[in-house]
Amino acid sequence: MAEFTKNGNALVYRSGYEILKVEPWGRNGVRVRATKNPSFREDWIGALLDSGENPAGIEIHDSGAGLRNGILAARIGTEGELSFWNHKSGEELLREQPVHSLTIPARHYRELQGGLYRVETGFRPHEGERLFGLGQHQHGRLDQKGCVVDLIQRNTEVAVPFVLSSRGYGFLWNNPAVGRVELGRNATRWVAEACPQLDYWITADDDPKRILANYADVTGHAPMLPEWAAGFWQCKLRYASQAELEAVAEEYSRRKLPLSVLVIDFFHWTRQGDWRFDPHAWPDPAAMVRKLEKLGVKVMVSVWPTVNRHSPAFEEMRHSGFILRNKAGSPAHSYFTDIGDEDGTYVHFYDSTNPAARKCIWEKVKRGYYLQGIKTYWLDACEPEIVPFHPENLEFYCGDGSAVANAYPLEHVRGFYEGMRAEGEEEILFLCRSAWAGSQRFGAAVWSGDISSSFEALRAQVPAGLNMALSGIPWWTTDIGGFHGGDGAAPEFRELIVRWFQYGAFCPLFRLHGHRLPNADIFHGGPNEVWSFGEEAYAIFREYLMLRERLRPYILDQMRIAHETGLPPMRPLFVDFPSDADCWAVEDEYLFGLDLLVAPVLDAGARSRRVYLPAGSSWKNAWTDQPTPGGRWIDADAPLERIPLFLRGNAALPIRGG
Repeated sequence: MAEFTKNGNALVYRSGYEILKVEPWGRNGVRVRATKNPSFREDWIGALLDSGENPAGIEIHDSGAGLRNGILAARIGTEGELSFWNHKSGEELLREQPVHSLTIPARHYRELQGGLYRVETGFRPHEGERLFGLGQHQHGRLDQKGCVVDLIQRNTEVAVPFVLSSRGYGFLWNNPAVGRVELGRNATRWVAEACPQLDYWITADDDPKRILANYADVTGHAPMLPEWAAGFWQCKLRYASQAELEAVAEEYSRRKLPLSVLVIDFFHWTRQGDWRFDPHAWPDPAAMVRKLEKLGVKVMVSVWPTVNRHSPAFEEMRHSGFILRNKAGSPAHSYFTDIGDEDGTYVHFYDSTNPAARKCIWEKVKRGYYLQGIKTYWLDACEPEIVPFHPENLEFYCGDGSAVANAYPLEHVRGFYEGMRAEGEEEILFLCRSAWAGSQRFGAAVWSGDISSSFEALRAQVPAGLNMALSGIPWWTTDIGGFHGGDGAAPEFRELIVRWFQYGAFCPLFRLHGHRLPNADIFHGGPNEVWSFGEEAYAIFREYLMLRERLRPYILDQMRIAHETGLPPMRPLFVDFPSDADCWAVEDEYLFGLDLLVAPVLDAGARSRRVYLPAGSSWKNAWTDQPTPGGRWIDADAPLERIPLFLRGNAALPIRGG
């Protein structure tokens, strides 16, 4: 028999073997948990922080029960069916929908071992609804409606299970399990392959900005972006020695080009798992750091979560239980190249869900890098990139691989963040290839992984970055020019990298990277500095380097807004103009902060493009000052040296040099 009870600030429903708990969580939000276990796992990994002080209005009556927090109302019918409403407007936002009205309810469970279940929950779709977020994906779509999205971490694919709806709500699937979400026309369905309980959070508001603010409040705000990180980052695959790196820094200085960060990519180490410089190629890292600091340049080092089985650390960490293992008890591994093992060897991943393992890694990184003056880290391959990746065959410290694998990058960056904080550091940023909900609170900046060097890939990055921004992670970038390939001498690639560089100048982080041709081997690609692609490209790059420098105060203002409110600096037009229906459909332009509209050129040979200027504001061409009313499409000139830019209202930004 069904039973409703009020338990403190929560509404609880019990029927048969299921417990359903609905409680206020954050501003205009509720958290929903359900399980067939005797009780909830309060220690289970999740993204949600404290619920805050939000007293709920709870009513229990003959036809069901309801709970209201601000403008969001949750209702439970006598059969346990859930629906959510905007109490202010009276509009239904979301309603559970059974898979089959007679035999399969909206919430259903298939029992596994160890108190785990395969869980699905389904909701009724709405015609015309648009859905955004879900992390970063390479399918090239901003609106995710109609997509089936795997909830699993992969190189270039980042699973952050949060969606923002055009109907005025945000929804977080607060579950680190591997699974998928189906955003179909006939149903919306969330699937977790293994978990102890269903767990999600929903918030409501008419303004997308406030939805994003509510989400940041419950999952954590990003720290303030360090001032140095707003400049230009130089990277390639790879700088092979201290002398080579210092020469690049000196050349930037000689050319009077702004440079904020120089990045040391992989294979600078002795072996994976040693977490220290190879002294033959890097004889005095501390002196190198001091030298570059005098030039105003930070040094970032690539740190992988892998341990070569020939590294002394492997046996130490295996005996301590710090190495990720399969369910037979053997260390999980991937076959990869390494220094000293150029023909390939087995490398193993540490278990980031183990607090002692995280501390162990940080202590080794501290000795090998931090005490040499390195204070910013590139956390590569942190999906983890086990190939092939079968999470159902893995056993983590905190649980079954299928149930917790998506939290690996969250826990990995957390360990580094806590280590840095323990050293008294306050300006913290990590460049990560993967993330989960809440990674932003640990200083995670995400880049879009090992994408190809093509206009098709460039086009896909615009919606990928915007959806990542809408998933709560405001610091994002790409490999300018793409990672795989790119012949620096080829005219077609030079056009591509010019257009990508222009786009990159208006991303939260501005970073040049790639495995350029000719690439003699995996250890060292071709030249990838701004002077590597001919005089025409170099002149354009120089202009945009200077433009980025002039915009740094503006960018840092937008980063402070992101830190304080959760509003990402790079965002789709509809976030600022939700009442303009056309803005919800624009997928290839965006706002960069409050005042600047960016329309990147995404097609080879294009020298103009269509641009939509939102209604509700006047606009002017940032290059010519020509005014244009909002609410219309225009044809914008885009010669090779220009990316179309428009200023909002009476905004004045130093786009053109003095």
